[in-house]
Amino acid sequence: MKRNLFKTLLVFTIVSALISCDKEKEEEVIPVEEQTEYKFIRVLVNDELTNQISLVDPVKLSVESFEANYPKSAVYNTQAGRFGALVNSANSYVQLFDTGFEGHGDHVDVKGTPKFGALTGDGNRPTHFKSKGDEIITFNDGDGTLSIAKETDFHVNGAKMTTIQTGNAAHHGAMTKFDNGTYAITEKNPSLAGSLPETVRIIDVTGKTLFASTVETKGIHGNASNGAVSLFGSSSGILVVEPTGAQRLIPHPETFGTAWFSSILEAKGAGKFIGYSAAVGAYIIDVTNSKVIPIIESADLIQVKIDYAGNNLIAFLHSGEVKIYDLVTNTLKKSGSVVSVTSKDETQKPQLEATSKYLYITQPKTGELLQISIADFSKVNRIKVSSTPYRLSILGIESNESH
Repeated sequence: MKRNLFKTLLVFTIVSALISCDKEKEEEVIPVEEQTEYKFIRVLVNDELTNQISLVDPVKLSVESFEANYPKSAVYNTQAGRFGALVNSANSYVQLFDTGFEGHGDHVDVKGTPKFGALTGDGNRPTHFKSKGDEIITFNDGDGTLSIAKETDFHVNGAKMTTIQTGNAAHHGAMTKFDNGTYAITEKNPSLAGSLPETVRIIDVTGKTLFASTVETKGIHGNASNGAVSLFGSSSGILVVEPTGAQRLIPHPETFGTAWFSSILEAKGAGKFIGYSAAVGAYIIDVTNSKVIPIIESADLIQVKIDYAGNNLIAFLHSGEVKIYDLVTNTLKKSGSVVSVTSKDETQKPQLEATSKYLYITQPKTGELLQISIADFSKVNRIKVSSTPYRLSILGIESNESH
């Protein structure tokens, strides 16, 4: 009798333990920070028709509204992530917006509340924007000059971006900055037709030419740099420019025909350069081996974007599908439909940016910003921003750590 009772109690104890373990597994809760965006990320969205800009907190799903000087600006972030830049070529005006988030490697400090900076730029039709270290740079299409400013001046009352006279002709140009402090800038031959430049030279901060061009192309548009080398898209091939003045062309694949990379992106996290053409798709540019390697070959792309950390390429198609590629391995990680079909003849198409956790897509017709979980495309938050959202940029730092 006692032996049977002991066996019964033993079995009951084991069963109870197993049920308890199963219950613990069922009740295991994913930490909140894994389900939400990083605490120190913000999304800046401006409007096509009004001066409203919206600063979106993607954790609280809340919006703060501010008034810019002009609508329909291009919107960028600075390299450190703290500031956003609104570049309005039509009105020759540049404004800076401060999130107040200052990154310090292992943590983020909050420096005041979100607000516009005091510094402005008034270069002649600023169009191309770059941020390198603590400096911002615009190429001014109206006269071929550069304008620069340091972050230490962003809140100095009355401060203006400094103009670098380059001796250049007016053209639709571009520039990069090398780690040694010099600039690679496009140059236009006034005797040749068209608005695109043909060559690139290297100047110092005074505008003095250090290295003249050694390669002439039939037209340049789009560029990127990692500080050690700069790439410029050209109809003659991909122009590689080094701070020593050395220049060479990487040929396009023979299958391209007349297509060429009018956009070049740097994927900092993956250590790669990406070439993009709406006619043929997106490709890795292997500078060392002078090769062009396909990522996605398609003529149906609205955009390709590099995520905020620089590890993945997001291909956004007119069909409403998104494809996410790991740029280290050049493999497709995930794909799926996230929005409805966009007609190729739409005047204002949805615009996309991404962090490592979420996709952010504007909806020009509904005045919304969509936040879509990369882990689960079915998880979508719709955030009302302005009547006609135009462009967006990710600001801040992918971190939850503070003091």
